[in-house]
Amino acid sequence: MSSSDSKSSNAAKTEWPELVCKTIKEAKETIKSERPDLKIEVVTVGTMVTQEVDENRVRIWVDKVAKVPRIG
Repeated sequence: MSSSDSKSSNAAKTEWPELVCKTIKEAKETIKSERPDLKIEVVTVGTMVTQEVDENRVRIWVDKVAKVPRIG
């Protein structure tokens, strides 16, 4: 194990690049399993959000329509 591996295993995870292209459900479950202390927000790309840093929040940015929008 390299020194960078041991450092990353001791530090709390702060980002999840491996979740790009996963479902929202998969992303939320993975983040909650690794960091149950965080509040997760699902946000549509282009939505205005506050700019303050919140060390207890992780945002999952989404940008695709998953099903056909229909009346009913």
